[in-house]
Amino acid sequence: MKVEEIYGDLPVLETERLILRKVTLDDAEDMFKYGSNEEVTKYVTWNSHKTLSETKEYINLIRNNYEQGQVAPWGMECKETGEFIGTIDFVWWLPDYRIAEIGYVISQDYWGKGLTTEAAREVMRFGFDNMELIRIQAKCLVENTGSARVMEKAGMTFEGVLRNGMFLKGKSWDLKMYSIIEGEI
Repeated sequence: MKVEEIYGDLPVLETERLILRKVTLDDAEDMFKYGSNEEVTKYVTWNSHKTLSETKEYINLIRNNYEQGQVAPWGMECKETGEFIGTIDFVWWLPDYRIAEIGYVISQDYWGKGLTTEAAREVMRFGFDNMELIRIQAKCLVENTGSARVMEKAGMTFEGVLRNGMFLKGKSWDLKMYSIIEGEI
């Protein structure tokens, strides 16, 4: 399995309440809304977006990754509202080793509704069924209890804490490591 075989034409995935699809420039305002929110970006690896132009530049990077057949996120669209509410993806994938890591971000307006868990389950299912994965992992800063809860509700197992697992935003952070293996979903 090669990265470009999946990401050369990223498939649309659907759950009960979400459409997972390619990100487009039409999503820029909705992405800027959550991407500029300090609460949303507090625990992610990227800094808050300062301008709509910055958001559009990021979307163009994503679109370029689609065109190049490289790893890129699915956009999460809420079926009920039609709003673009976040992204979810395999932040990296090692096809030869059949492992990948999942990551996500969602608008604060949609926190606590189980939507990220729903998206994560679908993306993990896709990874096992279509990408020949044997392991999917995810990490979050120890302080990010919401993300840890998503991983637990999605069926992942807590494996431990990576001490000083990441230097981010000027300091070292401990990371919680979670995983799910083929056959557990």
